[in-house]
Amino acid sequence: MSDRWVSVEEIAEYLGVSKDTVYGWIAKKDMPAHKVGRLWKFKTDEVDDWVRHGKASDDQKEGEAAEADSQKGANAGGEKADG
Repeated sequence: MSDRWVSVEEIAEYLGVSKDTVYGWIAKKDMPAHKVGRLWKFKTDEVDDWVRHGKASDDQKEGEAAEADSQKGANAGGEKADG
């Protein structure tokens, strides 16, 4: 399968994610994709390498950690005001 071009739908199914996730990775994470006219096309071997190098890792965890830190800061600020 690595020698043929695959569509957004096919690469999403291959990776077990939604098409929206694929479009987000193209825009924000430099997912290896090639525009052919109006369509995005992929080589599965390029995408496999991209995944293996950790490029598809989820930023959600970092965002949650930052949110938790900001909540701690808000709580700390509130405690200082009371004290």
